[in-house]
Amino acid sequence: MNGEGMTAAGNPLGSVLVVDDQRNMRATTALLLRTEGHTVQEAADGEQALAVLRSGPVDVMLTDLKMEPMDGLTLAKRALEVAPGTQVIMMTAYGSIESAVEAMRLGAYDYVTKPFKEGELVYRVRRALERARLLGTVNHFAREFHRTHGLMALVGHSAAMRELTARILRVAASDATVLIQGESGTGKELVARALHAHSRRNVRPFVPVNCAAISETLLESELFGHAKGAFTGAVKARRGLFEEADAGTLFIDEVTETSPAFQSKLLRALQEGEVRRVGESTAVKVDVRTVAATNRDIAAEVEAKRFRQDLYYRLNVVTLRVPPLRERLEDIPLLADHFLQRANARSQRVHRLTSAAVEHLQGYDFPGNVRELENLVEQAAALAEGNELLPEDFPLRPRPAPRTAPPGFTPPLGISAPSLADAVEEAERRAISLALERCGSDLARVADELGISSTTLWRKMKRLGLRPDGSSEAP
Repeated sequence: MNGEGMTAAGNPLGSVLVVDDQRNMRATTALLLRTEGHTVQEAADGEQALAVLRSGPVDVMLTDLKMEPMDGLTLAKRALEVAPGTQVIMMTAYGSIESAVEAMRLGAYDYVTKPFKEGELVYRVRRALERARLLGTVNHFAREFHRTHGLMALVGHSAAMRELTARILRVAASDATVLIQGESGTGKELVARALHAHSRRNVRPFVPVNCAAISETLLESELFGHAKGAFTGAVKARRGLFEEADAGTLFIDEVTETSPAFQSKLLRALQEGEVRRVGESTAVKVDVRTVAATNRDIAAEVEAKRFRQDLYYRLNVVTLRVPPLRERLEDIPLLADHFLQRANARSQRVHRLTSAAVEHLQGYDFPGNVRELENLVEQAAALAEGNELLPEDFPLRPRPAPRTAPPGFTPPLGISAPSLADAVEEAERRAISLALERCGSDLARVADELGISSTTLWRKMKRLGLRPDGSSEAP
């Protein structure tokens, strides 16, 4: 709020705009509110009032209904367009209550009938200020939630991340069940939270559960709840996470870690929209948007009969794939800086990444994905002697060069031929090595000849273990 805080009695103070074309009434009302400690501005007509609202935030606008040339109803409508956070109170004669009710339908907060007692007006303004403060708090937490869990938390500007965020925005508006697939450490829960944050359910709970972290015997009770005495230790009835997530989002992580028996119960809950607590026979209806995730190839799990096919179809309405970090190396500088800023804020130190350190990080495969990068940056920030983080602060090895067969080589029976990926890498290595020989290790000319950027050339050389002179780095 924009006032001075609270009265001695604990009542909120704020900024109030009094709008009335009758000078005496306007001045008397303003004086009363100033006596209460509020910051009060006055306006003689609707246009003046709108100018005040445009010039700065106002907590409460108290306006007369019968005014010329703009009446209070029109002013209320325009004011809520200009300043949607302002609480509008209509002052109206007894015979015009219907117009005041219409104003409330349009978004006004309250009305007071003339002639009113001073205490009544003070009370209604106080209630409006309390609502303004409450809405301000809610909006603050909403912004914080979106900052922490919305798309802003998905750091990256690569094509893969742009495609993922665009797909999240398209899917979030629906209630479709979503299956998120990606390797460990790629940020699958962040994607689930972003889906929730941008959905119509974002004011209701987001409830995560990791199936791999809970034993099979407890998982059913955790998700569906249990009755008192249902098993040893069940000293009282307990709601499950399905019920906790009612009207919100339930995120079931590592869903492929569950047994077929549990999968059958989960399928029933999703199909019927109801759960049955362990030890009870009565079903409880739930309205839950389900998001599941796995780091396994779930189609292969179905093929191997380790995951129910019908549950797979139920979960796989919309699929989101979170790309591994090695497929979006251009995001590493942004991600590393993001994690470093967080580490700096916690330690109250000022570290910065050198360009050499960033290049060093981009030469690594990151099998642990974004989580590994975050840990490496935090470790470097904690152990670095100076403010600048150097390559030696990140003890990594470049990608090993695969050993491939020479051209035209046919492997004997029983011995596997090189994979397509290995063959592509070998072709890249030969092309770059030959270009380096022709251009005398002039990397700018090499990049121009190969039709790629200097950054891409450097990245490929690091990945392939090539030096500027065309020789290979030691494995």
